[in-house]
Amino acid sequence: MADMMTTQAGDAGAFRDFDLSRVPSPCFVVDEVAVARNLAILGDVADRSGAHVLAALKAFSMFSLAPLVRQYLAGTCASGIYEARLAREEYGGEVATFCAAYKEQDIDGILSLSDHVIFNSPAQKDRFLARAQAAGVQVGLRINPEHSEGEVAKYDPCAPCSRLGTPVSQLTPEALSGVDGLHMHTLCEQGFEPLRRTWQAVAPKLAPYLPGLKWLNFGGGHHITRADYDRDALVAFLRGIRDTHGLEVYLEPGEAVALDAGILVGEILDLPRNGMDLAITDISATCHMPDVIEAPYRPALMGEAEAGHRYRLGGPSCLAGDVIGDYTWAAPLEIGQRFAFLDQAHYSMVKTNTFNGVPLPAIALWNSTTGALRILRQFDYSDFKERLS
Repeated sequence: MADMMTTQAGDAGAFRDFDLSRVPSPCFVVDEVAVARNLAILGDVADRSGAHVLAALKAFSMFSLAPLVRQYLAGTCASGIYEARLAREEYGGEVATFCAAYKEQDIDGILSLSDHVIFNSPAQKDRFLARAQAAGVQVGLRINPEHSEGEVAKYDPCAPCSRLGTPVSQLTPEALSGVDGLHMHTLCEQGFEPLRRTWQAVAPKLAPYLPGLKWLNFGGGHHITRADYDRDALVAFLRGIRDTHGLEVYLEPGEAVALDAGILVGEILDLPRNGMDLAITDISATCHMPDVIEAPYRPALMGEAEAGHRYRLGGPSCLAGDVIGDYTWAAPLEIGQRFAFLDQAHYSMVKTNTFNGVPLPAIALWNSTTGALRILRQFDYSDFKERLS
């Protein structure tokens, strides 16, 4: 199975010294020092480029860290009314909201919570334009540059027949009537060069419309806090657009806020054998790390050995495909043994579910400098039951 999946590298960092027995299992553990380090990098990019950098709540919405986010970033971006409300209530600053389609019953609430509301199509923009203008909200239109840089089709907003964004070839003065800015989100876990190539492809097509705009939003998918990201090139690029076109520029990193800042701690429950050694854990791919199945990808195991005893790890649910991957330990596993997957703060935490009645992981906040640990949330039966009726 592992050969069929992309491995998420991950960096253990300070977690190498974390005692996994300090938290209940399963449990997400987020290092606030690592988050602060990522935010400082993003804040530096904002300061040097003049860009508005917004944290994408869809990737990481651990609002206990909202005061920390406020220290470094201009605000947040949301994907609907619940995230917009969380953004306004907990984070403050600028709130930019994009949704593939807004519901009539939600739009007034979204307008009251947002500074920018970005529409996916001219039809949606026209439907709600007067109300947005009356609310004093900046109006955006998401475009599809029709230039694909995606490495995985299901995560490529510019894939053929994509529902996300208005194809740039369909832009007209009428489509942009009342529009203050354009939004494009075309990347996924990528460096600077794909952004540069995208702009080179789409800029000539946007040239007739740029003088009538106030801002450009380059969305998310930028791995800005990764060690090999060319941040100096990004800063120069953003400053160039501001200076050349007189536009404000926005970035919406999500994963970059929490990159390598969290682990998911689990425990070995049983060690059966069927053609190979198996390990049943209290971590479920389908419930706790759904991207393992959806992407798919193989999460990095902290401290995995290069050779030794190999096990296929799976979750406790009844789903036959609830398999995390094949992993190697230097010594045979034991019942009750703890382990951890790396780089689980972003996306995994916000995508958890209670399929099959599998309990949700607890959430803990750790300070790798002081060693202080707080268990922020533990879930129980009521969290499962109250979602149902």
